[in-house]
Amino acid sequence: MITMRITFVTILLFLAASVALSQSSAKGKLFIIGGGTRSNELIQDMVTTAGLKQGDYIIVLPMASEIPDTGFKYINRQISSYTNAPVRNFNFTKYGIAQPGWIDSVKNARLIYILGGDQSRFMRAVLNTPLYDAIHWAYKNGSTIAGTSAGAAVMSQYMITGKQLTDTNYAETFNQVVDNNIEFSQGLGLLQNTIIDQHFIKRSRYNRLISAMEAHPRFTCIGIDESTAIVVKGNKARVTGDSQVIKLYKPQKLQVAGKLIKFKNARIGIFTQGDVIKLKK
Repeated sequence: MITMRITFVTILLFLAASVALSQSSAKGKLFIIGGGTRSNELIQDMVTTAGLKQGDYIIVLPMASEIPDTGFKYINRQISSYTNAPVRNFNFTKYGIAQPGWIDSVKNARLIYILGGDQSRFMRAVLNTPLYDAIHWAYKNGSTIAGTSAGAAVMSQYMITGKQLTDTNYAETFNQVVDNNIEFSQGLGLLQNTIIDQHFIKRSRYNRLISAMEAHPRFTCIGIDESTAIVVKGNKARVTGDSQVIKLYKPQKLQVAGKLIKFKNARIGIFTQGDVIKLKK
């Protein structure tokens, strides 16, 4: 178990190093929604953020969803209220990664939107494929990458899967704050120094975010509530939407007593519409 954990961390660090330079110089933006209801104002902000021009188009990636066609129908209806840009549904799970022209279309999309559902399901369809590289290419060259719920979780380098390692029964929030309990897997890595959690206040995921901070104390941990988003450009994130965003970072004197996590202090902030958060420490 220890060997497997070290190997996983080593792989993630290698992959992070290989894309860190491109991330620091990325021209694009991230529009990360915490799930729940998407207000008209939130969608309008997303479309405005993307800066769509004549000839631009939008691609929806629905692979996280159990009902991808239905999910596409709803987001297409919302987006189309604010732009005439074509919205295309690219379900790589259904049609395969080798669809002619799809990868080039993703690379050149002005806005890429990732549906909610299961973040692990999405990454199984994307990781180690040309689609992963195409998303990074688009972001590096000025596209906006957006996502909600699971589509928010995948933005991180270390992606929270939602599973507890010490309890096989799934719960929306963790019932304990202990060492080595939170499961991560590799996300898209568009955020190199930040871990994202979603549905945060609505589902009271404080224990989960504390567990993430203990696992990666040098990272900034961000909990985004429903109907709320952060708009990331470089190392800053603007809050938009109806609720709040939590920032948790810099635990002091972090220790493990038995299996129990403890620390003397940590920094915490709570932010609302219009506030700007610094992501990298």
